[in-house]
Amino acid sequence: MNAFVRYAVLGVYKLFYNFKIEGKENIPEKEGVIIACNHRSYADPVLVTIPMKNHVTYMAKEELFKNKLFGAFIRFLGAFPVKRGAGDMKVIDDCVDILASGRNVVIFPEGTRSKENKVGRGKTGVALIAAKSGADVLPMGVVFEGEKLHFRSRLTLKIGKVIKAEDIHVEDGDTKALKRVKGVIMDAITELVEGVPEAEVSSEAVE
Repeated sequence: MNAFVRYAVLGVYKLFYNFKIEGKENIPEKEGVIIACNHRSYADPVLVTIPMKNHVTYMAKEELFKNKLFGAFIRFLGAFPVKRGAGDMKVIDDCVDILASGRNVVIFPEGTRSKENKVGRGKTGVALIAAKSGADVLPMGVVFEGEKLHFRSRLTLKIGKVIKAEDIHVEDGDTKALKRVKGVIMDAITELVEGVPEAEVSSEAVE
């Protein structure tokens, strides 16, 4: 998203919502980072790109590209199509290639939108992408009250501290380590959204 579009989108959010961004100082200068965020609304992919100066990419189901005009628009915003039913490893490899090219990748580890300000447990795909790419992870949290955004709702995008690649290094095939890394990432997101790490709000066993 170029600077003009970014400021235009920011203006729209400021107009329709009581919108603010916290933690902009945590955004790294380097490119090719994973942006891991909770998922509250369909607007999240655009929302998380607002504070990012570098190119941001995110995956979208290929059905959204059937309308050529809309497809062109979301491609412009950084979306790339993902075919439903395609092997998970292909999607992961695509993300690794994108990160290697120097572009940032947005991932919503929960895999589906969450209700209220509660973060789901997440899937290990984000950890596998981090492990295979060697990319840093920038946690973000989208926070607003209720299940849906309404006009002038209080909407906050919280940006956490970068999780360095060297701190989450995982040997290929180490399933337990991948689950641990997923936990670290989800804890960082949960702390932004709920104020406490996931480990402290759930006593459930690790998947």
